[in-house]
Amino acid sequence: MADLFEKTNVKAGARTELHDALHLTGAEVSVNTLPAGASVPFVHAHRQNEEIYGILEGAGEAEIEGKRVPLGAGDWLRVSPAAKRRFFAAKDSPITYICIQVKENSLVSFTAADAVIE
Repeated sequence: MADLFEKTNVKAGARTELHDALHLTGAEVSVNTLPAGASVPFVHAHRQNEEIYGILEGAGEAEIEGKRVPLGAGDWLRVSPAAKRRFFAAKDSPITYICIQVKENSLVSFTAADAVIE
């Protein structure tokens, strides 16, 4: 029988992917930190996964299809698969964010609708 739960601890670092540590089967989750003035070194899009970004600390901005979107602690951002994106830390602040990748349009039910209450 497969384990009913997994637990891990994320230490400070540039990027931690959780799919292996937690044996994820329906999402990819990563925790990322960019130092002040740094950026993700490439522009990217996806074939089928939308991404949800949650800003945990700091400030910066996302560039999505050429549009700059300011980001700060507490902000959440969803980006469609095809949108070309890149992330930047502010010149005077690092930025730490969580990125959740899930297949677009795969959510059938959620919260109480997906719960089995005993």
